[in-house]
Amino acid sequence: MISFRCKPLDKDSISLFMAHVHTSVNEMSTRYYRNERRYNYTTPKSFLEQISLFKNLLQKKQKEVSLKKEHLMNGIQKLKTTSSQVGELKARLASQEAELQLRSQDAEALITKIGLQTSKVSREKAVSDAEEQKVVAIQTEVSQKQRECEADLLKAEPALVAATAALDTLNRVNLTELKAFPTPPNAVTNVTAAVMVLLAPGGRVPKDRSWKAAKVFMGKVDVFLQALINYDKEHIPENCLKVVNEQYLKDPEFNPNLIRTKSFAAAGLCAWVINIVKFYEVYCDVEPKRQALAQANLELAAATEKLEGIRKKLVDLDRNLSRLTASFEKATAEKVRCQEEVNQTNKTIELANRLVKELESEKIRWGQSIKSFEAQEKTLCGDILLTAAFVSYVGSFTKQYRQELVDCKWIPFLQQKVSIPITERLDSIAMLTDDATIATWSMEGLPSDRMSTENATILTHCERWPLMIDPQQQGIKWIKNKYGPDLKVTHLGQKGFLNAIETALAFGDVILIENLDEKIDPVLDPLLGRNTIKKGKYIRIGDKECELNKNFRLILHTKLANPHYKPELQAQTTLLNFTVTEDGLEAQLLTEVVSIERPDLEKLKLVLTKHQNDFKIELKHLEDDLLLRLSAAEGSFLDDTNLVERLETTKATAAEIECKVMEAKENETKINEARENYRPVAARASLLYFVINDLRKINPIYQFSLKAFSALFRRAVEQADAVEAVPERVSSLVESVTHTVFLYTSQALLEKDRLTFLSQMAFQILLRKKEIEPLELDFLLRFTVERTYPSPVDFLTAQSWSAIKALALMEEFRGIDRDIEGSAKPWKKWVESECPEKEKLPQEWKKKSLIQKLIILRAVRPDRMTYALRNFVEEKLGAKYVEGTRLDLVKAFEESSPATPMLFILSPGLDALKDLEVLGKKLGFTIDSGKFHNVSLGQGQEMVAEMALEKASKEGHWVILQNVHLVAKWLRTLEKLLERFSQGSHSDYRVFMSAESAPTPNEHIIPPGLLENSIKITNESPTGMLANLHAALYNFDQDTLEMCSKEHEFKSILFSLCYFHACVSGRLRFGPQGWSRSYPFNSGDLTTCANILYNYLEATPNVPWEDLRYLFGEIMYGGHITDNWDRKLCRVYLEEFMNASLTEDELLLAPGFASPPNLDYSGYHQYIEEMLPPESPALYGLHPNAEIEFLTVTSNVLFRNLLEMQPRNALIPEELGQSTEEKVKNVLDDILEKLPEEFNMADIMQKNSNRSPYVLVCFQECERMNILLQEIRVSLQQLDLGLKGELMMSLGMEAQQSALSFDTVPDTWGKLAYPSTYGLAQWFNDLLLRCRELDTWTQDLTLPAVVWLSGFFNPQSFLTAIMQTMARKNEWPLDKMCLTVDVTKKTKEDYGHPPREGAYLHGLFMEGAHWDVQSGTIAEAHLKELTSAMPVIFAKAVPVDRQETKHTFECPVYKTKMRGPDYVWAFRLKSKEKTAKWVLAGVALLLEA
Repeated sequence: MISFRCKPLDKDSISLFMAHVHTSVNEMSTRYYRNERRYNYTTPKSFLEQISLFKNLLQKKQKEVSLKKEHLMNGIQKLKTTSSQVGELKARLASQEAELQLRSQDAEALITKIGLQTSKVSREKAVSDAEEQKVVAIQTEVSQKQRECEADLLKAEPALVAATAALDTLNRVNLTELKAFPTPPNAVTNVTAAVMVLLAPGGRVPKDRSWKAAKVFMGKVDVFLQALINYDKEHIPENCLKVVNEQYLKDPEFNPNLIRTKSFAAAGLCAWVINIVKFYEVYCDVEPKRQALAQANLELAAATEKLEGIRKKLVDLDRNLSRLTASFEKATAEKVRCQEEVNQTNKTIELANRLVKELESEKIRWGQSIKSFEAQEKTLCGDILLTAAFVSYVGSFTKQYRQELVDCKWIPFLQQKVSIPITERLDSIAMLTDDATIATWSMEGLPSDRMSTENATILTHCERWPLMIDPQQQGIKWIKNKYGPDLKVTHLGQKGFLNAIETALAFGDVILIENLDEKIDPVLDPLLGRNTIKKGKYIRIGDKECELNKNFRLILHTKLANPHYKPELQAQTTLLNFTVTEDGLEAQLLTEVVSIERPDLEKLKLVLTKHQNDFKIELKHLEDDLLLRLSAAEGSFLDDTNLVERLETTKATAAEIECKVMEAKENETKINEARENYRPVAARASLLYFVINDLRKINPIYQFSLKAFSALFRRAVEQADAVEAVPERVSSLVESVTHTVFLYTSQALLEKDRLTFLSQMAFQILLRKKEIEPLELDFLLRFTVERTYPSPVDFLTAQSWSAIKALALMEEFRGIDRDIEGSAKPWKKWVESECPEKEKLPQEWKKKSLIQKLIILRAVRPDRMTYALRNFVEEKLGAKYVEGTRLDLVKAFEESSPATPMLFILSPGLDALKDLEVLGKKLGFTIDSGKFHNVSLGQGQEMVAEMALEKASKEGHWVILQNVHLVAKWLRTLEKLLERFSQGSHSDYRVFMSAESAPTPNEHIIPPGLLENSIKITNESPTGMLANLHAALYNFDQDTLEMCSKEHEFKSILFSLCYFHACVSGRLRFGPQGWSRSYPFNSGDLTTCANILYNYLEATPNVPWEDLRYLFGEIMYGGHITDNWDRKLCRVYLEEFMNASLTEDELLLAPGFASPPNLDYSGYHQYIEEMLPPESPALYGLHPNAEIEFLTVTSNVLFRNLLEMQPRNALIPEELGQSTEEKVKNVLDDILEKLPEEFNMADIMQKNSNRSPYVLVCFQECERMNILLQEIRVSLQQLDLGLKGELMMSLGMEAQQSALSFDTVPDTWGKLAYPSTYGLAQWFNDLLLRCRELDTWTQDLTLPAVVWLSGFFNPQSFLTAIMQTMARKNEWPLDKMCLTVDVTKKTKEDYGHPPREGAYLHGLFMEGAHWDVQSGTIAEAHLKELTSAMPVIFAKAVPVDRQETKHTFECPVYKTKMRGPDYVWAFRLKSKEKTAKWVLAGVALLLEA
């Protein structure tokens, strides 16, 4: 089979193992699809790749191991031959050393002589240096004294300045004024006396210092002032100073501030005296220092002169020293030359010693390595087998399936079944790559989780072309970084993409074909299959033969999250699942949060990793090089210095690495401990990403990119409340991330899906925290009720009691049925309370957990589940999660960018333009200014849109593309255009899009890329009468109200029209009871009707009520309506709201809400706020039960969506008790066991030769039942074989399996059956009852006493048969007949035989009202009784002209609550009320409750 070195026994084992791998992957693929809905096929080509890869890898590895072993053995051999050479070398080197010693001695003698000369010069220089230091000391002393003098003089400066300032205050005027004092106060006289003392000539103190003497002394003012200015302040006579100090300055009144009050001039003189004395006293302190400074300066001059002399002497000495140095250098050069010769000789000896020593120590390590390689050779075959299987088969699986294949399927088989030795704890990745390569990949942008590393390893080693499934774009980011500018990137359909492939083929380039769909252009088939021609040198692409370069490499890529590639394509490619995993994303987000919170840690971790990788790379390179040199060295290699140095470097590096590795491990442990603190943040974010990623299961329009999520995560971390302590900070981060993701996601969801998301988020968080039991959650969501029981208590319906009985089978709820029966009163009070979710459960049940309370509540009050779930979330996550979130368009706009458009998800009849225009006006982007381009797509507007986008991207404009869902074929182009125009665009450039979500997932056409890259925002109609009525009125303004000449009539009718619009719009939320079918009523209908109203009122003298009702009800609003009963409802609304009493007297639009009087625009809004009753179905004419029905349906849809969103973890079914397979098998067996045999039509037809209309109906029903029973039996038998693995699972079988697991009726059965809203268990019980009924009828083919009308596939045929039978009997023309009914007061059991003509019917239920048996008329429905069983109805045919129509209500009959296409007939029922009441209440008869 394979030509390589293997034992003969191994070859058989290898064949067995390869076959086992192939079959085990087949089995795993089936499970993979069943649980994950992902397709993986194994083909003969996969098997052949496994063989080829095994062969190539084994040869490569054997060669690699053999070469390494050979190098090491060569090295050891060289060691043995080297030892003898070292001895000879030592003897030769000894004689050379003796000769060199003599030359060295000669050089030493010369050096000694020069040394003596140098010593003399050095002594002289030392004397010079000492003298110079003395001069420097004197200089320092002089500088010090000078600084001290200057500092002291600075202290005197303020006094001198103050004295001068005091003089500046004196002038001729104020001195003259002072002189003019006749008898000044003593204080002033003292000042003048002090001045006289200081200015006394020759220091003679005048005895007469009286005022008189002072006046004389001051004499001429100018001269006196000049004397003060020129006063010799540095030489005040001692006796003058003494007198001033003792007689004046000590006087407390000698103060400028005190004296200023008496004389300004005297105050100035006072200040001068004080400050001049202060200055002189400081100056006297400084004088000795100044003298000392003068002396020091003299000494400095003498020292400097002496220094100059010394310096001249030093110059002479330096010249002499230079001559000596030149001689010394010459001698030294000679000595160095001799020394080098000695060193070279020593180095050779040392080299020889080192070489022998080092190689001897390496000998042991190399010997161990040889043994290791020999051991590796033994396990190599098994290791490569496992590795080849891994590369060939596991690429498309997720982590858990890969692990199970390797650890649970393949390794045990190798070890136990075929006994091929393998390395213990073998890592397949390590066989193909090394840490250095993985580190390089990481630096290139590959996520560091195990799954990504495996994918990269497979991608770089697989033999088929790799096809990356990469919805989060992580793989393609790595590929583009890895290959850089050398990578050629193209996509199918791109202009010139075939040319790009041809060029890459010829030049051996790596080419990436990105964004593939599920179908690939057939032109690429030869390339994908490597179908070469001309001896493998060419490949045909289209009609060209292209040269194939052996280096050419093709990489395929898709953004599709779950593509279904056909087996033939999977045979040609290796599928690689790059979809991010929860733990992989957790690792990425942990790095992200730590890099924000602790950048030091993350930086240190990166540095450590890089260092370790660098060391590993270096060590590997050194060892490889060393072994190569050793094996390549010829003869003696003792002279190879590089070889020895490399050996030493290798050893030193190895030792260093060992230390670094130990250090790194310690640091890594510390870093990881610190990082682990933040893991809860990453874990929560990762969990939330997968919750929002699963939203696409509800509606494919909900798609979010990982890139946007990562940015959101970063923003949430940065905006979290700052807390110092790490545990509190982590809690703050977790909460911030949760709430930010909640707000971001909520704005993208339609209102009906927000609670689904919120509940799923809460459930997944609580499951992760282990606060709720998976089994209980599974029961709450599935709520499988298999049997129907009659209720023993009046406050629970049969359906609720059946749910309670199903509940009582669980351990936690055992005995609840007995408790409800035994303590009916408290349970009745709880069940019938307005908000049971807020009340405590009766008895001991109040201790139950919140989720257990939810389970009980769903059984008895499913209508309250939406409120109960909100309360549950509020209790578990906090009130802010259930508060209404209002769209902040400005905030959403701030998050957008040229590369991130905004997508408005619209409800029918709405557009996003209005809000956007308001925002644009605020920011300066309007249609009038040309900066806002509005393109409504459809009708060939694609080119207009392209031109608008191109212009906007260059000039920074806004573009809104409305209704992108209308241009399905252009959306891929749009995706590329948005990508292209966003690159290098103007920073103000923005794109807005609007789209309606598709009615069903199969009709969804918007590409994932377009959705993921957009910020999604929902735009919905308001809910509730108050909001709807205000919104309707907002379409008008005060000018509208005043524009008509018939103002009173116009206003009254316009308000009534607004109420009508609010009714028809708001009624949609009540489902089929509101409207049989859904219609896109919009504000355009309302505004058009307002214009029609204005035109008609202006044109006619009286209000044309009939015309207006016709135009509004049949043309404008009626234009949307397709169902006759809905058209009748619209007509009745208009008859009630638009008639003469609207303008002539008060008209009640709803109970308690009259038509308003004549008001202005704001008055109408105020009237609505004040007068409108609280929200209730009565505002729409419906019974309060309609809301219960609507809420029940809503909660059922919610739980169905939640069930669909639950992650399917196939590998741990023990958690939920049973695996999906087991559950399906149990259901399947149960149905097959109970399924009745088909009716034998031949036998039945022979029983009665009479072929009356009734008998024919019976035959038709039996035939249809046979078809259904046959389909059920055959499909279940096939599914059974499929589950056993005896039959290939088809798509139909898989769909059927899914339906059975979710308790829903498979589509293939539903198409052949009758309309029904039941779950599978109830539907099958109903089927058995129908079969029993038919069986009874076919016994003798006589009409049953009371016919179960609901049991027919086609009830119309039986009702027609009644008419045909009576027409024949009475000979009436069939086209002139009609069916009339009479509701009896009896039940089915009261009748023993059929009537003489016509038929008794039972099995009908009334919805929207109640049949009053006593009065025999329709009456108001009982509260909380959604449908009431009708008594037996007697149906017979009469001529049309004899039909009773007075006091009757024409009541439509439908097969199910879904109404619409399930219409059967119309029965006229007696009524005391107006017909309008029952029409507005949506009253109908149903064949299925």
